[in-house]
Amino acid sequence: MAFDLKGESNMESVVGILYSTVKENFQRLKSVTEEMEQEELDYHGTDGKFNSAGQLIRHLAYVDLNWVYRIKDEPLPGVLEEKYGPALNENDQLPMVKGVSLQELLSDYEKVYEMFRSECTYLTDNDLDKVVTFGNENEKQATIRWGIWHISDHNRYHQAHINQLRKWYKGEH
Repeated sequence: MAFDLKGESNMESVVGILYSTVKENFQRLKSVTEEMEQEELDYHGTDGKFNSAGQLIRHLAYVDLNWVYRIKDEPLPGVLEEKYGPALNENDQLPMVKGVSLQELLSDYEKVYEMFRSECTYLTDNDLDKVVTFGNENEKQATIRWGIWHISDHNRYHQAHINQLRKWYKGEH
C-alpha cells in the first residue's frame, strides 16, 4: 500500500490533505506508545524532571480539543475542560497525570480525534482561510488551515519526547 495524503471521500481536497496528516500522526502516536506499561507511562525521565508520556498524551488531546472547538466557532464546554484540562497547572507546567492507563488516555484522545474528523467533513477549503484566536495570555490569531497543520505538527513534536522517554526508561530497566 502506498502512503498518500488524501482525506475521506466526504472531505474537500485541501481539508482532506490536512486531515490526513493529523490522522497519520494520531495512528503513529498509538504505535509509538504501544505496549507501554503503567510505570513507563508515568516515568519522568532520568532525573525525574520531564513530562511523562501520560502527561504528553493528555496535553495533546487537550490542545486538539481546543482546536476542534475553534473550528466549530464554539467555546469549549466546561465538562470537557474539566475532563481534559487545564492546559497548565498553577506552576505553568503540564498537569500531573499519574496512574491513568494508556487505554484510558488513548480512548479519551480517540474521542477528540473523532470530533476532529467529523468537523473536517463539514469544512470547505474556503473555510480554511477563517482566522481564529488561540492562546491564553498573549492571544494570537491563525487560520484554521494553520490550526490543523499545528495539530499534526504538535503531535509529532511530542512523539519525539515520548520516544526519548522510552529510550531512557529501557536503559534504566
